[in-house]
Amino acid sequence: MFRSTKRRTAGRRNFEEIASYGSGASNVKSGLYSQRLSFYDIPPLEEITLEEFEMWAIDRLKILIEIESGTARGKSAREIESSIKPMLMKYLPLNSSGNDMLNERRKDHYSHYILRLVFCRNEELRKKFIKNETLLFKARYNALQPKEQHEFINHYHDKLNWKYIDKDEKNALFDDLYAATGTVIRTMLMVDGGETISNDQLKQHIRVKENFIKLPFEKVPALVAGRQLYLSKGDVYVPSTLQLNLLAVEFQESLNKQLMRTFQAIPRLEEDDRLLPLLNHLANNFSSLQFDSYEADSTQASDIHAGSITTTAITKHYPLCATHLQRNMSHNSHLKYTGRQQLGLFLKGIGLSVDEALKFWAYQFTKNGSGMTMEKFNKEYKYNIRHSYGLEGGRTNYKPWDCATILSKPKPGKGEYHGCPYRDLSADSLVSNLNEMGISDQSEINTVLEDVNRREYTVACTRVFELTHKEQMANQKNAEGLHISHPNLYFDRSRQLERGENKTSVAESVAVN
Repeated sequence: MFRSTKRRTAGRRNFEEIASYGSGASNVKSGLYSQRLSFYDIPPLEEITLEEFEMWAIDRLKILIEIESGTARGKSAREIESSIKPMLMKYLPLNSSGNDMLNERRKDHYSHYILRLVFCRNEELRKKFIKNETLLFKARYNALQPKEQHEFINHYHDKLNWKYIDKDEKNALFDDLYAATGTVIRTMLMVDGGETISNDQLKQHIRVKENFIKLPFEKVPALVAGRQLYLSKGDVYVPSTLQLNLLAVEFQESLNKQLMRTFQAIPRLEEDDRLLPLLNHLANNFSSLQFDSYEADSTQASDIHAGSITTTAITKHYPLCATHLQRNMSHNSHLKYTGRQQLGLFLKGIGLSVDEALKFWAYQFTKNGSGMTMEKFNKEYKYNIRHSYGLEGGRTNYKPWDCATILSKPKPGKGEYHGCPYRDLSADSLVSNLNEMGISDQSEINTVLEDVNRREYTVACTRVFELTHKEQMANQKNAEGLHISHPNLYFDRSRQLERGENKTSVAESVAVN
């Protein structure tokens, strides 16, 4: 299923012997990929490569992480939909037509099932996956055209088993239906149309256009608690305006059952030495893959060298953890081992070459009469710096630490400055640092401190990024919002926003002239 080159192994399932659903037009004909939206109730059986297995899952994870970040920051559903829209177009598009339509739906189908293997392991992960996938489902449903929404509901008619009341029953209950659901229907119509609706217009809409779905009340406890529908004799009458809420309930229930089945099947994968390492990698080390290192494009790091990385032009893009490390190293002319690792790999990630790194560390450690000579530096530190670049020892090319790795390290002791400042600094010290970064509004500071108190450290860092870059993000319509879970991603995004702003300024200047 996951190899380009098939192999037969005793005791393992040979997927070429399984009758698959086929591909291309046959999938559309069978109904598997006939809809842009899916309940993911049919498992995929075609073969994919290990590279597709990993990359498709990573692309979907990027979107789910952004949804989770938006929820943690108190964003509304519409704000989350807006923030993930450019990411969906980039990483997981689902167009209604086009040459890539089938491939897009296939990628969406497989990536969902791959992440089931990652998130089915315990109850906490399952809840997180269900919550974020449900929000993604709702965002995609809202992006459908009315005709597509109707076709989707018809496609899953048997699964949903919805009972629409007939015209006679609606007329008999009209006054009660209007009294119970009129407010929520009016709100939904005003959000979509933006115009004020009179009572007579609302009654006419309900009488002519609104359909009502009759269900047992226990199917929709959230709507019952919110008093958004008519309840009578154990049944609720839900206006079709709220049918997305019903779809979300069905989606959650279905996904929860299927995740439990996946969890029960996980032991069968323990014999497969190809999949488990990938699944563990996705679960534990995803954020280190989330940013694009400048190593891939040396022209982007042409201004990164030993002299520039202490200038404001570069350090203004640093996340607080890197600023904290570099500031204290400059003050003390020294950093202890873990701090050197964290800062050194961060600088490597922004594009500092090994030769420039040696110059930078040598100058910082030997300046200001620190008592360290170049001979001592070369003897005690040069090897470790070259080792981190994969030039000594086992020649492992170490990657910059992501936030998860930083938070997994022991908290800094006396004279140590590694770690995450949002976790390790006192409230007063953190506020002082936020002020230095240009955040002085007390309400904004309080929101960051609230994130810290909830131990949402990456959410706090992401919020700080948005507060310190809000003008740039507002001026660039296509600015992609990302949850910051890697110090180098913070630096990378900050530089991209500055470059985009500079390009806009140049273009406006040329247009004026």
